[in-house]
Amino acid sequence: MKIVIVLAFAGLIVASILWWRALLRKRVAYIESYPYARLLDRRLADRRPELGEAQRALVFEGLREYFQLCRQAGNRLVAMPSQAVDDAWHEFILFTRHYQQFCARGLGRFLHHTPAEAMRSPTDAQQGIRRAWRLACRREGIDPRAPNSLPTLFALDALLGISGGFIYQLDCLAAAQTGAGTAFCAGHIGCAGSGDAGCSGGDGDSSAGDGCGGGGCGGD
Repeated sequence: MKIVIVLAFAGLIVASILWWRALLRKRVAYIESYPYARLLDRRLADRRPELGEAQRALVFEGLREYFQLCRQAGNRLVAMPSQAVDDAWHEFILFTRHYQQFCARGLGRFLHHTPAEAMRSPTDAQQGIRRAWRLACRREGIDPRAPNSLPTLFALDALLGISGGFIYQLDCLAAAQTGAGTAFCAGHIGCAGSGDAGCSGGDGDSSAGDGCGGGGCGGD
């Protein structure tokens, strides 16, 4: 009798694991296949008239990637590294029914848009951008502590020439020396708080930035 109970319990655990993995696969696929452009292209074109159709498509790819980061992060905050993608996210939220359904099916929870000034503590935005950096780097096979390129979300605003965008630089010292310095030093994000002696900068390095530019930036 005890063996039967143990086997039944083990079977229940295995079934639960298989169900959870299947659910995660469905969420990944739902986020990947969602027709962002069909719903949002006209509104983003009105909001960012300087972007052509191909450029807006890149923004929607960035939005898809951001939602995948939020899915991986669970209930932890992931800061938004791109102003262009943030604009698209704002427009999506205005379609309240669509957005609510998307969050339920793709994330299993409602993803709130939290302005930097409304976060629980001043360090939330910094923690959120570091989390976004680590997850984005991992998804693209980049070493977050010694990056040789920028993840898509962190490169997008510079690539598109977004006015007021969040611009990140890998080699911040070289950029500063050539007069091309930026408020957001991507080369330090993966090092801040790590205690890695191989990383320049650290917790007190303001060039790490919060990546939110003081505006709406976090999904929690």
